Amino acid sequence: MQRVIGAIYPPQCLTCNALVATDFGLCSDCWRETPFISGLVCDKCGTPLPGDPGVGPALCDDCLATPRPWTTGRAVLLYRDNARRLVLALKHGDRMDLARPAGEWLARAAQPLIRPGMLVVPIPLHWWRLLRRRYNQSALLSAALARAAGLEHCPDALHRARPTGSQEGRGREDRFRNLDGAIRVPPRRLARLRDRDILLVDDVMTSGATFAAATRACLAGGARAVSVLALARVAKDA
Repeated sequence: MQRVIGAIYPPQCLTCNALVATDFGLCSDCWRETPFISGLVCDKCGTPLPGDPGVGPALCDDCLATPRPWTTGRAVLLYRDNARRLVLALKHGDRMDLARPAGEWLARAAQPLIRPGMLVVPIPLHWWRLLRRRYNQSALLSAALARAAGLEHCPDALHRARPTGSQEGRGREDRFRNLDGAIRVPPRRLARLRDRDILLVDDVMTSGATFAAATRACLAGGARAVSVLALARVAKDA
């Protein structure tokens, strides 16, 4: 039956609809335009760094200048070219189907972060934005990651207590100030987080302000340690 379906509806590229060999794949042209992160990366945010990946943990300039409350972090893509188009299609274009292949990519990138019994938690949306968008793209990604990695998932472990608006166009200090105290653990989820290693998932990391606010909420709620994982990382000169 799958062979028949494949003959009638052959697999198409995720972004340009060209024919590809497997479902949820990228054609060769789109693959070249999709900047997957590899090699030596910052151990806190996943941005690529020059050097040999065998030298051990390293930090980028941003993470040296801005102490991070989380333990380790990774990202799958650089937020540019086809990666940016994929993220925007998932976030604003109703392309919820992109969460499935993105979950596989996230699971591979998350291998250095995964600990036994780790709980996967998405960055939350405020209820008003969720009502308008109809879905939380970060929760779609975290659910797909949890399935791919065989981890426990808690989509409502965090709550955005107030609307924070878009972070776009804000400076670094304003981004952190805007998120201060905005994310909390609801009382009904405190027991779920207590003494657990948490893996926070978001679609894009820029300054790290959102991850920082969510990490502090998890630690205040009794989590043992927090790691972060983004589908795409905004990186200077990358």
